[in-house]
Amino acid sequence: MSSLRAILSIAVYTWREGIRKKTLIGFLILSLLVIFGSTFMTSVMGGDIRTSGEVELDVEAKLIKDICVSAISIFGVLITIFISASVVPTELDNKVVYTVLSKPVQRSQYLLGKFLGVQFIVIVNLALMSMLFFVALYLRQQILPTLLLWSTLLTYFQFLIVSSFTFAISCTSTSSVLPTIGGLFIFLVGNLTEYVKDVAIRAEQSTRLIDDVIRYIAIGLSSVLPNLRRFDLKEQILYLAPNDPPSDIIIPNLIAYGLVNAAAGYVLAYWLFRRKEL
Repeated sequence: MSSLRAILSIAVYTWREGIRKKTLIGFLILSLLVIFGSTFMTSVMGGDIRTSGEVELDVEAKLIKDICVSAISIFGVLITIFISASVVPTELDNKVVYTVLSKPVQRSQYLLGKFLGVQFIVIVNLALMSMLFFVALYLRQQILPTLLLWSTLLTYFQFLIVSSFTFAISCTSTSSVLPTIGGLFIFLVGNLTEYVKDVAIRAEQSTRLIDDVIRYIAIGLSSVLPNLRRFDLKEQILYLAPNDPPSDIIIPNLIAYGLVNAAAGYVLAYWLFRRKEL
């Protein structure tokens, strides 16, 4: 029980410190303004596509969905990467970690508490953005957009994977710059995994040395990095009815895939942090 209290105390402290960061608040406010403003933007843009009432409503709804899904994805991952990359280096820089570890707190408890605190921040921000999108979509179509709830769930597991590996990189750095760059790289390449596989296949048909190098790099990246596109329901949100169930995916399998990759990232973070001289 004392270990659990220590972990929860560190997690709550991390959450409180995280939500006070001006950059984080700026990302959140900007994302909420984009989502809230999508209704007004579609009203202006919808004026150019007046054909019939139904067509107009359908086009405006798709524009709202496109803008909001993109905003949640972009600002959500920026918040995730920023907070995951900064919590450990910041405490190394201001010497807080030495004070904490001088108390009866093990490194494993400290690291797990920091990681859980990061997840609290990510979940709260994702919930706020998705809730505003949910309300905007419901007011537009008068149908409960349950598909959005599934999308939010899967989006969190996408963010969880990015967060865990960004967090791992931050355990080797005294600055948040390198983990931030690493997190962006993981997110971008993770969303291009299928394209990277195609590059490897095309390079295999060439006999040039440079193409062999590209092929090996592409194979290595596609094998090591998680496929984040699996969690993307943007196309389904745009073209399916708001209350349709997700199609062509098995949600428990995706959740398991996300948890396994996140666990791998956290184990890597613990191994790196345990070897760090403090």
